[in-house]
Formats: sequence, C-alpha cells, structure tokens
Amino acid sequence: MPTLYLIPTVLADDTAAQVLPPQVPAQVAALRYFLVENARTARRFIKQVAPEQVIEELRLTVIDKDSTEAQVRAAVQLMVQQNLDAGVLSEAGCPGIADPGALLAREAHRAGVRVVPLVGPSSLLLALMGSGLNGQSFAFHGYLPIERGKRVAAIKQLERQAPQQTQLFIETPYRNGQLLQDLLATLQPGTRLCIAASLTAPEEYLRTDTVAGWKKHGLPDIHKQPAVFLIGA
Repeated sequence: MPTLYLIPTVLADDTAAQVLPPQVPAQVAALRYFLVENARTARRFIKQVAPEQVIEELRLTVIDKDSTEAQVRAAVQLMVQQNLDAGVLSEAGCPGIADPGALLAREAHRAGVRVVPLVGPSSLLLALMGSGLNGQSFAFHGYLPIERGKRVAAIKQLERQAPQQTQLFIETPYRNGQLLQDLLATLQPGTRLCIAASLTAPEEYLRTDTVAGWKKHGLPDIHKQPAVFLIGA
C-alpha cells in the first residue's frame, strides 16, 4: 500500500536549513509524485531542498482550495492504482493545517492509504508557543469577515470566548493594518492581544500585550507581512 507524506515547507525564504529536519529533504528527494497547493512554489521548494531532483521528471498535481472532490479522489486513486508514494506540499508551512492538504489526508484514509505527517514549521503553533496565552485550549478561525460590521461582531464573539480558550485568526497581509485598528477599537483594555508576523524570517516580530498596552506603545508596521493574531486572557 502506498504512503501519503505530508511535507512541511518553509514560512520564509532561505530558511530551510534552519527550520527543516533532515528527514524532510530526504523524503522530498525520494519521491516522484507530489500533490501541491501551488506548482511554482512547490518546484522552487523541491529544487532548494533536493537539488538532485530533475523537476521535469516529476509529476505534480495541483490540489488547492478550488479543487473538486473528484480531483482529490483521482489524485489518491492514482497512488493506489500505481502503488505510488506521494508528497503533499502546502504553499507555506504544514499541509492540512488551514490548508487544502486536509482533503487529501481525508481521502487517503478513506482509500486505506498510509498517511505520514513530517515535522516542520507551523505559523499557528509557533505563534501560540510564543504568545504566552493559554496553550491548553485554543481555536483557529481562519480569516475574519471582510465587511467591517461583520468583522467587529466576530471580534466581539471571539473576545467572549478568549478567557477560556485562546482565539487565533489570520488576515490577508495587505489588510493587516485595518484589522489591527478594528481590534484596538473593539477589544476591552485588559484583553491580551498577540501579534506574530513573518515568523522564522530575519524580520520576525512576536509580542503580546494588553489592548491598553498596545494603545500606549503603538502598533508594529506589518503591512504585507504574513501574520497570526491571537487574543486571550
């Protein structure tokens, strides 16, 4: 029976040697079939960590948020029919965590294919680890609504849950500033807010403070930087 490897990628350019264990490049070098979120990003990553791979000889199938259930099933069925191991590559971080790789893992389990997650960086877990907030109970909500009224309502709802459970969410990088302004305008002064941006990169930023503290000391400039936001007690 074939194996589906969930292969972590880097969060920041030129950090593979610092953040990936040797098992990851070794597995990338051994595979010939990859199920990827973004073909261009995947090719660049494969060439970086396994330069001996000949990209033109590899089979890459794109499975992203727009892929149908039939496409996911066909990708896994090819593994079964040809007894072919495959690697899942997210655009950044760990496949299956806020990522379409979860669809492939689910289908692999349904088809009886072995699923093996490999160790690597996850922006969500790194942010939670460094936040100082409750790591025993937490929830990730993905993107908050774009429309401001709905976003403010969502922030209030998350704040009500924050004393018992750390709340994590993200934003499209070019809208980070708008989200931060809404957070400071909506959250109570004593609520703790963590901002974790560009994790593992040289410009990494990670700080937790109360909303009152953020208002006093000012916000970081994280425009167009990938970021995770956390609120808690």
